[in-house]
Formats: sequence, structure tokens, C-alpha cells
Amino acid sequence: MAARRDTELVFGGTSARFHGTGEDLLGRESESEEVDAGLRDPTGPGLVLVRGERGVGRSAFVRAAAERLRAEGVAVLPVACVPDDGERPLLLALRLVMALEEHRPAAARPRPTHGPAVAALTAVKEGDSTAMAEALAAALAQPTPTAVVVDDAQYADAESLALLGRVDFERVLPGTRLMVTAVRHTGSDRTSRRPRSSRAGRAVERLARNRAARTIVLPRLGPEDVTALVARRLRAVPDVSLVRRVHRLSRGIPGAVDALLVEWTGRDAIRMADGHAFLGVGTPAPVLPDGDRYVVALRSLGEPCWTVASALSVLWPLGRPAAALLAASTGLSDAAVGHSIRSLVDEGIVDELPGRDEAAFRGWTFRVPLMAHAVRERLGPLERSRLSAAAVGELWAGGGTAAAGAPHDTPAAAILDEADAETYLPDRIAEAGILVDPERAVAELTAAARALYPDLDRRGMLRWYLGAVRLIEEPSARDLSVLRCGQAAHGCGDYPTARAAAEGIVSAPAEGLDPLNLYEAATLLVASASAEKDWPALSRMGAASWWDGLPLPAVASVSGRVQALWQLEKWQEALTLLAQTEPIWQTTPDSHALLELFGVVAEFVLGRPDRFMRVLTMPEAPELARSKAFAMVIAQLDVLLGAGDLQRATALLAARGLAAELLPACSQFLLRHLEGRWDEALPLARRLLVNGGALNVVPGHHLIPARTAAVLLARGRITSAGRLISSVRGEVNGEGNGEVNGPLEHVLDHTDAEVLRTVGDLGRAEEILRRGLSAADDRGSVYGTDELWASLAEVHAEAGHTPEAVACLERLERLAERMDSGRTRLLYLLTSVQVLRPDLPDSRRHLLEAVELARERGQMFETAVTLTAAARANAGPAALLHEAYELFGETGAALWRFHTRAAMRESGLVVPGRKQATAENEHLLAILLAEGLTNRQIANVLRLSEDAVANRLSRLFARTGMRSRTEVVTAVLAGGPLTSDDRRMTADDRG
Repeated sequence: MAARRDTELVFGGTSARFHGTGEDLLGRESESEEVDAGLRDPTGPGLVLVRGERGVGRSAFVRAAAERLRAEGVAVLPVACVPDDGERPLLLALRLVMALEEHRPAAARPRPTHGPAVAALTAVKEGDSTAMAEALAAALAQPTPTAVVVDDAQYADAESLALLGRVDFERVLPGTRLMVTAVRHTGSDRTSRRPRSSRAGRAVERLARNRAARTIVLPRLGPEDVTALVARRLRAVPDVSLVRRVHRLSRGIPGAVDALLVEWTGRDAIRMADGHAFLGVGTPAPVLPDGDRYVVALRSLGEPCWTVASALSVLWPLGRPAAALLAASTGLSDAAVGHSIRSLVDEGIVDELPGRDEAAFRGWTFRVPLMAHAVRERLGPLERSRLSAAAVGELWAGGGTAAAGAPHDTPAAAILDEADAETYLPDRIAEAGILVDPERAVAELTAAARALYPDLDRRGMLRWYLGAVRLIEEPSARDLSVLRCGQAAHGCGDYPTARAAAEGIVSAPAEGLDPLNLYEAATLLVASASAEKDWPALSRMGAASWWDGLPLPAVASVSGRVQALWQLEKWQEALTLLAQTEPIWQTTPDSHALLELFGVVAEFVLGRPDRFMRVLTMPEAPELARSKAFAMVIAQLDVLLGAGDLQRATALLAARGLAAELLPACSQFLLRHLEGRWDEALPLARRLLVNGGALNVVPGHHLIPARTAAVLLARGRITSAGRLISSVRGEVNGEGNGEVNGPLEHVLDHTDAEVLRTVGDLGRAEEILRRGLSAADDRGSVYGTDELWASLAEVHAEAGHTPEAVACLERLERLAERMDSGRTRLLYLLTSVQVLRPDLPDSRRHLLEAVELARERGQMFETAVTLTAAARANAGPAALLHEAYELFGETGAALWRFHTRAAMRESGLVVPGRKQATAENEHLLAILLAEGLTNRQIANVLRLSEDAVANRLSRLFARTGMRSRTEVVTAVLAGGPLTSDDRRMTADDRG
């Protein structure tokens, strides 16, 4: 994997990078228009005051406005204020005078011993505000257009700000403008929560009341702007869950968004797949470093504010009672706690939460949730346990969770609406540990964990199970809790935790643990090892000797061994073992149901489908738990979807009353792929590939990457498809010697061969197809080989090897009769036409049957391919091409749509939408360039001559105004426009 970290799409994803903060003004369009209009208007405001909370982007906003003025010939004079400036009276006024005088044209400057600069220096020495006011007024009277930018005025000295507030800007020359930025902590509704109490803060408020002043308050960013900001920072399309998490932790404050992304990318927590960015499942919020602006702001308040903020990070969800608990837990007086909280509110660290009664408030919350996490994580374990125990005691005593305006004098112990009531109490119980009643803690943690199952976002279920485990002393009860924890971990994708739990139990189970629990532990161990793709370990588990050394009952050992063979796709060995041990695995309903299913699936894979088809129509076993019955249905469904049987798959879902939205991501992808809903399928595939869950479908571990690569191929992403296949092969053949140590790879072989056929490499395609068929034959597997036989027959036909092609066709025909598969029958019908003469009566009959069968099967892409084949062989009206053309458009199969356009022109049909067709051709050509294909490879892909490709490239460059392949590739990767009209429009927008 390390050698492929910089490729665009590989199994497991590549590292996302943070691409600088820049001077982005996303979501500031209306404010920018407002400030520009005022600054350009000769009668506009002489003073523009830009306000907003910490990190909202005041400085960037003003710098951008200043740069626009500079571009129009206005001189810009920057003056930045820093902490401790407020300790030096009249400092800001002096710096303004000096900057303005230095800018004044030499001819207009007074003699060195006279003028505003000298007067200002004297005024500072003597502390003469009146003299400084006169010097400042004189300096502001600039003869040329000038803009003075004062950044972070909240740090400035109050005396200078007071002088600025008294300046009569209407009498100052109209070419002089003053832009000032200052912090004002506002909520998302732009309302001020509490005015600053410092002298500088009050002076800024007076400055805002100057009659020549205009105040612009920058709000937080909404979800759409946060999405755009994340996309710009990562140069990728962000996943919805990533954006949702960023917005929740940052509250839409750009500085917090950047801090969050910097930390996550630095920890390799954000992964890239196919130009999309994903946050790893269960990734915790990062801990902001000591140098972060939010941490520095809190540190600057000193003690006891830091201690109070740390305690509030644990207790704030309790509302107003948190203050008393905080005092009791920290030993601070009520007065000190109250004063510290007021300071935290003033400094914008914490917000007050208003109640229904305007005179009351419900409590406090951290302005930036990311900051709450940063403070809480800096607490020591004993401090956190003590604070959590206090919260648990308060909630257990109060027993409430509603808090929308309790009476001011009798606050209730309850969880605020702004907190996550579902996770807060269990989290506190888990952290309190032995400081609370263990028996009650275990019961509540277990109940909360079960209620949150399957917790795919990992909000807390595993933490609570682990918290319960730490409190249980009785060995068998503790092992049972460990097992439940491991099963929950597997359900939410934390396979290392699941495997560790299972290994601990099977290697040394507690005395008295139920045999059924040990059977479940063995099942969990095999499933976790498979999910981690540890094929060598599974190979060891497939041997009796591995299980013989463990203190397990026979049903656990036999079941574990069968499941290991099943995961390795050693079907005949699994069937033999099942037959030899049937009296053992028949002893419990769970093992009987599971291993019986394994048996019928194994028979199906080996070419005996009858029992599996009967099982599909049988009612569910009533003795099975609901979760186990669901897992059985998913296993059956995945077999059908892998075999391309959409009809039986949808019938199974209907019979079991399951909606597609309830299916695991793997199953959803396979279903959407067959339905032709590729735009919905691809996001699922990307997430599975990034999170490592793409090889969990049995049989056909590699169906997800293989089908994903097929979609990419159909859309012209030739190189990306091949790269994905190669990366998955690396996960299985870790030794790099070509020997398959794990499941079969023949589904990958089929797509890999299609990639090679597309670029014209028939020799290599034939080699890979033969290798896949040979590997499947070694294990007696026929599952998925129909596609390989069909492709190999076509490769031989294209190469002119008719006898070999006919032999492959005969194998495919026998397979179709044996499996009673609609897909296999359809492949045989279409392949026979390509291998035999299309003008034969049998060929026409085969094509007519193929069209009827494809329509009956109802798969969009498959139907379009069939209609195209029938039309091109004159087995149906040429109008079938129109229908195929529309179906390829619905799936987004750009390459197939291109070839269909060519076929329509050959048949004398008019291609609808000439401009759209031209744009699609250019876009496909640009994609092929971006994929790194040479002119010869592009010619093979498009079935054109190299001269025709060169001509198309020349027209593309002429139409777009681009001069090189590099420019085209850059435009494609950036999602930029290709046509010259669009490019001119973009340039006009910039200008």
C-alpha cells in the first residue's frame, strides 16, 4: 500500500492534504458588496467597522476589501494591534499618524520640526489627548485616496479609540477611509450575547456609534458554505458525514473549520477515494494544540478560569446546577465560579443559554464544541472521573432530562436540549467507573449500549460496553460482557476490537460460560479475521489442529473451522467437513441454521443451485434471534446480487419485508449497481473502499471493487479502474508472489480483462481470463465464471481463433443449463452471436430471445447492452439504439454512449441533441486524457484511428482555448469548464 499512497483511487484510500487557509470569502458575498459600495461612494461612510467573533474571518475580509481598493489605485495603510497595546495610552493614534505622514507625498510634507508626526510624538510623551486629536485630524486629511486598515482593535488602547470615535469624518477629505476590525462575540443569529466590559471594548462600542460609521457583522457560515470551504481546503468533494461533523464541531466558524481540518489531516484521519474525502468511522474530535487561538484565549484568562472551563466541559449539559457541582468538585467558592463563568462568556469561550423567561437562563454551552473537547481531553483521568461521578449522582438523584426554562430559584437536575441526551449519561457513568454504584452502572451501560446498536457512527456503544466490562468481577459474566462488546464492535466496523475480544474468550474461557456463547465467540473470531483480510490466520483456522488446542466445545470448534473454510472460499472442503460433523452442528438452533445455509450456498457455488433456490422460498426460522435472522437474509441476498439475479433479490426483500435503506452498505451497493443507479452506488463504494469494508461479501469477496471498477470503466475511467483492481489484489496477495492465499479473485479477473480489452491488449486479457478460470476450477467453483467464459469466447473471436471461441461458448451453454441463471443464459445468447455468424437464423433467434430476457430481468445497463447488440446485428429495428442510448445516459455510461452514437450514425439515425453530444464527446476525450492514456490507447478505446484522435484533440484545443494536455487534465481534475464559451464566462465573472 505504501508504494501507492499517492494514487487517486486505491483500496483503503489515500491521505487527504490540507491546502492552506488562503483568503477565502465564502459566504461573504453580500457583506463584500456592502463594504465595496460604501468605500467607493464619495458620500459613503468614512469609517467601516467590521465585527465578528474569534475565527470568523474579520482580518481576511478586510484585507480582501483593501486589496480591491489597492487595485483601483487607492493607497492602503495597514496597522495591526496586538495584545498589550492597551497598556500604552495613545499608541494606536501615534501609529496612525506616523503611517499617514509617511505616506503623504514628499512635496506636501511639512518641515521635519513641524507637522502632525512631531505633534503626535510630543502628545504621547506628555499624555496630551487634545494635542493628539489635532495631530490625528491633520494626518487624516490626505490629498490622495487612502484607506487605513486597523486590525484587531480590541487590543488597542482605549484613549486612541476614544479619539477615533470623536473624529468628524465628514470634514476629513472624502478620499480617506478608515477600516477597523474588532471582536464581537455573536451567536448564529448575529445578536451580541454580552458586551465586553473592558475599556477598549467600551471604546469600540462608542466608535461604532460615530455618525459616519457603518458596522458590518460577519456571521457564521451555513452548511452549504462549510461544504464549499472543506472542498476548497481538501481539493476534493467532501462526504456528507464529514461536512456534518465539521459543521457541528466548528459551528460554522471558518477558523475552527481550518483548525479541525489541519488536525485531522495531520493525523491521517481524512482519506481520499476517487476525488472524494471521507472521515474515518469513529474518528474522535482532535485535541487543539496549545498554540491554537482558542486555547491561547482561554489560557490568557489564567486561573481559576481554566479550572472552571475544564469542569464545565464535563458538567455544562446539566444546566444551571453545573455551577454548584463545579464549585463542590473543584473546591472553588461560588463567587469565584460565578466570576470565572462571566469572564468566559465575555471572552467568547462560553455562551449563556436563554430560557423561556428573558430574565432567566438555562445554563451555559461552549461557543465552539471543538474547544469543549480540547479542554475536556486535557483533564487527568482522576479529575474526569470525579466530575463525571458528580454528574451521575446529580442525574440519578434528579431523574430528569427536560430543561427548557426551569424556575430561576429551583433548577432541576436535567440534561439540556443542546447536549446529546442519549450519550451524555452513559458516557459519564463509564468515566466515573468505581466512583458510582457498580451494579447500577453495569445495568445502565449495558442497556444504553443495546439501545444504540448497531451504532455505525460509533457514538458510544463500545465505550459503554467496555465501561461495563471494567466494573464486572464475576468471570463468566465478565466474559459474556466482553463477547457482547466484541459483537457490537464487529457490527460497527471496529474489527480489531472484535477480534481481540473473541481471541481472549476462545483462548481462556471463564468456567461456566455457556457453550452457545463459546460458539458465538468462535464465529466472531473467524468473521473478524476475515474482515481484517488476515487470510493466513484463516488458513490456520481451517485446520482441525488449530481448534484442537483450544478449550472449546465441539460445536464451537467445528463451526469456527467451517466458517474459516467458507471465508476462504474452499467450498468442497467445507461441504465435506459439514457432512462429517452434522450431528455436532445440529445440536443448537443457531449453529444448525447458519451451517445449513453455508452448505446450500457452497452447493450453489459448486454448480448445484437447487437447494439454495428452495431455501429462498422457505419461511424464516422462528427460533432465531431477529439479528441472526437478518444476517441470514443478507447472506442469501448477497449471493443473488453477486450472481446478477435482481428479480429474485427484490422478491426476497419483499418476502422478508426489508427496505433497501435497511441493508448493509455492501448489499446496497450491489443492489444499486444492478438497478443501474450508479450515481447512488458509487458513493457507497467509495466509503466502503476507504473504510476497508469492501471485501465482506461471501461468496465473491471482491464483488465491490470489481463492480466499482466496471462502473469506472463504463464511464471512461480506464486507468482508475485498473488501479483499483491492482490495489485490491495487493491486499490479498501480500507476499507479491502471485499465489492466492485467500479468496478467489476471478471476479476481479473479469473486470481486469475488460479494461485490457478496452485498450486493445487482447493477449494480456486472454491470459488473465484463463488464470481466473483455472483458479476457480481448482476449487470446483462455477460462481461468477459465466462472465469469464463469455469474455474469453469474445477475445478468441476477436483474435480470429474460432475453434477456441466455440469451445468456450459450449462451456458457457452447459453452465447456463446447469445453473438455471438468467444472467448466464443472456451471456450465452449474446456471446453466441459474436462467436458464430450474425446472419445465421440461430443468431437472430438468440438475439430476439436476449432482448426479451433482458427486458424481463429489468437491469438498465444490461438491457442497453443487449439492445445495442440486437440493433447492430439487424435482429431488431435500428430504433433500439435510441432506447439503448437513453439507458446508457441514465446510468452515466459515457463510453458506451459514445459507441452507441457512432452506431446510430452508421445506421443513418439522427443523434438527438447535437450540442449535448458534442459536449459529451469533448468531456469523454478530456477524461481519457486525464486518465493518462496515449493517442494510440485513446484510439483503441474509442475505436478510431490515431489520426482521428489527433484531429479531435486539435478541435478540443481550438474550441476551449487550451494549449496542452496538461491544461485539459487540470480542468477535468478541478471540475472546470471545457468549452470556450464557458471559459469566457468564467473570465468575465472574475473580471
